[in-house]
Amino acid sequence: MNNFNEKLDNYAKLVVEIGVNIQENDPVIISCPIERADFGKLLAKHAYKNKASIVVFNWYDDDLTLMMYENSPLETLEDVPQHEYDKSEYYYKKGAKMISVYASNPELLKDVDPEKIQRASLAKSKKFKPLMKYTMNDINSWCVVSVPTKAWADSVFPDQDNSVDLLWEAIFKVTRMNLEDPIKAWQDHLAFLTDRADWLNKMSFSYLIYKSAKGTNLKIELPKEHIWMAADSLNAKKESFVPNIPTEEVFTLPKRNGVNGRVYSTKPLVYNGNVIDDFVLDFKDGRVVDFDAKKGKEALKSIFDQDENARYLGEVALVPYDSPISNSKLLFFNTLFDENASCHLAFGKAYPTNIKGGENMTEEELKLNQVNDSFIHEDFMIGDKDLSIVGIKEDGQEILIFKDGNWA
Repeated sequence: MNNFNEKLDNYAKLVVEIGVNIQENDPVIISCPIERADFGKLLAKHAYKNKASIVVFNWYDDDLTLMMYENSPLETLEDVPQHEYDKSEYYYKKGAKMISVYASNPELLKDVDPEKIQRASLAKSKKFKPLMKYTMNDINSWCVVSVPTKAWADSVFPDQDNSVDLLWEAIFKVTRMNLEDPIKAWQDHLAFLTDRADWLNKMSFSYLIYKSAKGTNLKIELPKEHIWMAADSLNAKKESFVPNIPTEEVFTLPKRNGVNGRVYSTKPLVYNGNVIDDFVLDFKDGRVVDFDAKKGKEALKSIFDQDENARYLGEVALVPYDSPISNSKLLFFNTLFDENASCHLAFGKAYPTNIKGGENMTEEELKLNQVNDSFIHEDFMIGDKDLSIVGIKEDGQEILIFKDGNWA
């Protein structure tokens, strides 16, 4: 299957049928860059082919976003219109399935005042926080995917005239579009990840200990009734969906106050149009108590300034070093891809579905169970070719989970 249009069509089909699993009469919301309206229309075509009731678009554009930050006063950016919230709430309550096409320039806002970005971002996060439950609790199906834009492609392949073509080629490869039967390949891949999650749940580890040559030495306590989840989930109607394409992870949540030690990043983190790279974090009783970064330290600080719980972790994810994205040897400067090339952690809010009965708990019950809550959820990469992870069971038994960056 070498034809570009055939691969592109299969990619859109994968997102619609496996990603959000559109059923008859489902409303669909698609967020998409204007530059890639062609892919947005292809998604809509497949959505309607699967009998979606309506496809609604939220278009965005990097150039317009930058103009807004450069010219709009802060008080305007902090005044989030109620109608934006109402529209989102309306479709969430209708059971809409959400597709987010994420393809921004990783350094779009590097010259914008970081405080302006942080305060505008916080205002939007506060406004929309009541709606986070629809995705974080898997009430609605959602899927994040990416397609090349020129600015993003140029950051991955600098000084290459055909950067967009090269990025398409890389995306098709890591999303298994180059294989003869991509849908079957994905079904097999999801089954493997589910098997890994089942094993981890059977082990019921109390602690994980991470060590690497770079200097990582981190101990993470897991809640007693934590649940490891694989790449696919079930929505409130018990329909399967895959939140990220591509995905290589098996993940759970840490005990909010149970993280201690030091961890080093292994890949850049792109946050609010800024690149944060080569950073180190020190944890005590779950909280980041010290940090440094060779690039983007102010942007890293702005993450922690979002709210008190942004300094605590909400996710622990295992990804083998020997995986398609890692083996591509590319830095994508896009968390969707880079997090699936590396074991990672996440600052901020935990997925309530990662603890037994969590999707039905109140905020107070989640807090009592040491489940972190926050306005943010930001993944950062810590996996390396020499990373080891040891699981410790309640009786003290130690079992090697990862050796030399891969499943032991």
